Amino acid sequence: MIIEKIVGNINEMDQEEVNKLHKEKVYLESAHLVKRIQRVETDHGREVGIRLKEPRDLVAGDVLFMDEENMIIVDVLSDDLLVISPRTMHEMGTIAHQLGNRHLPAQFEESDMLVQYDYLVEELLQGLGIPFKREDRKVKQAFRHIGHSHD
Repeated sequence: MIIEKIVGNINEMDQEEVNKLHKEKVYLESAHLVKRIQRVETDHGREVGIRLKEPRDLVAGDVLFMDEENMIIVDVLSDDLLVISPRTMHEMGTIAHQLGNRHLPAQFEESDMLVQYDYLVEELLQGLGIPFKREDRKVKQAFRHIGHSHD
């Protein structure tokens, strides 16, 4: 089976209809959400080729296939993350500036900043006294580097 477009996202569908269908999941590392072409296997052993025509990242909950009885859904494996919880705007600005200088991609959930684990960032946070914790957590989308040059 070759998937060329996303059917929709399970979180935006009628849950009553979704609950009637047999679900298979494709578990991806967050870094693989940006790949438009890849071969994957569902949790039921079905091999699926993904070759997206449109330039878009996969997101947790994307439906790759759906018919009257079945659906195949994208799920994301947990990442090793630093969950940074600045207490003040000054702490947020300080750590955002430091991470920006390192070109580290970050995501935000409520008042937390999420970055992939890096022992140097952990040491930096300890040195600055900014609250953080290390945890395995699923993210909904890939950590994406933003193109930039120092011209």
